Amino acid sequence: MKRWFKRVTLLIAIFVVLLLGVNGYMKKTGQRHMIDLQDSYQAEAAIVLGAYVTPNGYLCDMLRDRVETAVELYNMGKVKKLLMSGDHGQESYDEVNHMRRYAEQLGVPSEDIFMDHAGFSTYESMYRSRDVFQVASAIIVTQEFHLPRAIYIARTMGLEAKGYKADKHLYSGIQYNEAREIVARNKDFINVHLLKPQPKFLGPVISINGDGRQTRD
Repeated sequence: MKRWFKRVTLLIAIFVVLLLGVNGYMKKTGQRHMIDLQDSYQAEAAIVLGAYVTPNGYLCDMLRDRVETAVELYNMGKVKKLLMSGDHGQESYDEVNHMRRYAEQLGVPSEDIFMDHAGFSTYESMYRSRDVFQVASAIIVTQEFHLPRAIYIARTMGLEAKGYKADKHLYSGIQYNEAREIVARNKDFINVHLLKPQPKFLGPVISINGDGRQTRD
């Protein structure tokens, strides 16, 4: 029993070391490509990652801040297009159209707003940004806890990607999100380096250099 216990303990220790090692590596690597407003970097598009939208179409605080931040980058000339990537897998739940409408309310022309209706995960959003929307360079817009993973995935997939944090408020449940990222980073590390799964949906190419209105459903 003692020998069995020692082996199990050793395996658990190795697992924890690997888990934390991958987490730290991805976080540190992604953080190196985060920019601020003084940075001269410009890109084709801002990839705005989706989050929860209420049944009546109200954007949660995190998502509202992401859209507002992307619009700021657009108005400063740092990006030419906005790519709203989120979950619209059911008629009853739609992140991307509500993101688009809010950006339009803030003054962004409809033709400069693209919607990725099948951005069901960060991994799928980056995969589809590259293969469906043909994005070559991007500024990823999300909260700071989420950015390193998104940047790492994008750059590993060959996108010239930087990240800009959209933290305009203190958010409830942030400790949970930080803890969840540890698992998510390890999962996506395996995805981008080993499994390389295709997204649930791909579809025809829709160039980010065209008219965003063609992505309306």
